[in-house]
Amino acid sequence: MNFLILFFGILFGLLIRYADLNRFNVISGDSTLKDLTVAKTVLLAIGAGAILISIEIALGGASYHVKPFILGGVILGGVLFGIGMAILGYCPGTLPVSMGEGSIDAFVGILGGLTGGLAFTWVFPTIKPVLGPDYGKISLNSLTGAHPVLFFILLVIIALVFIALAFVLHQTEEKTVKDRLLNYRWVVTGVGLAILNGIIFLKVTSNRPIGASTSYPYLSDSITHFTQNIYFEKVKVPGHWEFIFLTGAFLASLILALIKGEFKLKAVYSRWEEAKGQSVSKRLVWAFMAGFILIFGARMAGGCTSGHIISGGMQLAVSSLVFGIFVFSAFLITGRLFYKKNSLTIKTQ
Repeated sequence: MNFLILFFGILFGLLIRYADLNRFNVISGDSTLKDLTVAKTVLLAIGAGAILISIEIALGGASYHVKPFILGGVILGGVLFGIGMAILGYCPGTLPVSMGEGSIDAFVGILGGLTGGLAFTWVFPTIKPVLGPDYGKISLNSLTGAHPVLFFILLVIIALVFIALAFVLHQTEEKTVKDRLLNYRWVVTGVGLAILNGIIFLKVTSNRPIGASTSYPYLSDSITHFTQNIYFEKVKVPGHWEFIFLTGAFLASLILALIKGEFKLKAVYSRWEEAKGQSVSKRLVWAFMAGFILIFGARMAGGCTSGHIISGGMQLAVSSLVFGIFVFSAFLITGRLFYKKNSLTIKTQ
């Protein structure tokens, strides 16, 4: 079973690398609306995946794994997650992929994330009341369960809207017509993520969605032997799965980078340099803090980009859609404020 999870992780890493979704410049560029690759891919994956997952469930081959709509956790966690992702330039699932290419800031972001995971485990009993109220597992299916025909009609309409939005964003990017026509790797990755999630959802494989952020408290708690607590008991099974999954993603990226001669130790990328300068220490301090915020927010909300926004979005779960709204709102606001170009910065790339 562990080998199968590792294999899924390898496929995930290759898909992420293919569209450069792990790159700092791509994710931070999305926060300033200069590169919409992440948004396009996520919208396409949700739209295509929603149809695929619903067919699998209707045929009895898979089941729903909707995250509960815990209002405080979803909103506050979404805001923190969006802030952390904009500053860090990575999300929990892409951090190990970029580390496999030699990104030092991604490695430091992981250390910050592990610290954030440990901190959340520590304070979970105290802040648990703040995370509520819990409105349960609400989704399009639960809202229209007595009317299956209505469910599938609405499902198809919503899924097509997501897919259409992805291509609308593609057409509005500040690129030449030639670039738009040639750069469709995001389509392959978006459809690939939907299919991979659909395979993992199947009862005969893993019977669960893709996820990443649970691995951080699982790993940090295990390393520090802080395992005799209610939160570790809650995350140890999914955390173990996600740790093996992300290990596969890391190995895929590392091996591919070595084969292609692209492995390079690097901490400061051009978009960061334009706004914040060339200081490595400054970048790494921000990466650690942002990694902490990212994972702490993810654990408040109960998921991240892959486990909440994409996997939950594919199930048209209310908690995941609301989480996505607050994540991208905070993400865009933070990007606009944080990456104001410093006119005194000398660009070298």
